[in-house]
Amino acid sequence: PASAAAPPASPTKTSRRCITLLPPHMLRRRSLHGTTAGGTVAAFIKLLTMKALLQRVSQASVSVAEAQIANIGPGLLVLVGFEPDDNPARVAQLTQRCMAYRVFADDRGRMNRSLRDAGGSLLLVPQFTLAADTRSGLRPGFSTSAPPDRARGLFEVAVLTAVASLGAARVRQGVFGADMAVSLINDGPVTFWLETAPSAVPAGGV
Repeated sequence: PASAAAPPASPTKTSRRCITLLPPHMLRRRSLHGTTAGGTVAAFIKLLTMKALLQRVSQASVSVAEAQIANIGPGLLVLVGFEPDDNPARVAQLTQRCMAYRVFADDRGRMNRSLRDAGGSLLLVPQFTLAADTRSGLRPGFSTSAPPDRARGLFEVAVLTAVASLGAARVRQGVFGADMAVSLINDGPVTFWLETAPSAVPAGGV
């Protein structure tokens, strides 16, 4: 008689780790789970996202205690906010991106020229509220903002990066930690929200 058919082979077990990038508006750090041959392991996603609100302006200024301390003509007003995981390299990267971002019109009226190309000025203003947690409730949370001492140093990195690229004559700045009155005429209006690219970082390592 014919021999009995061999039982089907058991499926091969493979080890998998699933890491999914979350959009920037979600949690900066969240516990995810991936299935492995040995059970379930936890992984973390860190969204390292310095934030910059870029506005094309015909003029802008900053005053402290009713005294104007900085002003520019045509150029960019950039408000910047920092999160705890931000670092100098990422700050420099986003600052360079702001200066290279093409928001000025070329000869055909298209947004095809950067601040460097257009020859305008840059006004950098620190604004910690950009990093606030506003996902729920009626009051912002600031645990997602970098501590003041760290944020101050990161803002200085942004300013130095801009000065090195544009020259001191084309860069102005607000005062970190001060109660500032910011005035501007938005040209367009043209406003963009920029941030550093999110990074996936497994638990236990950077």
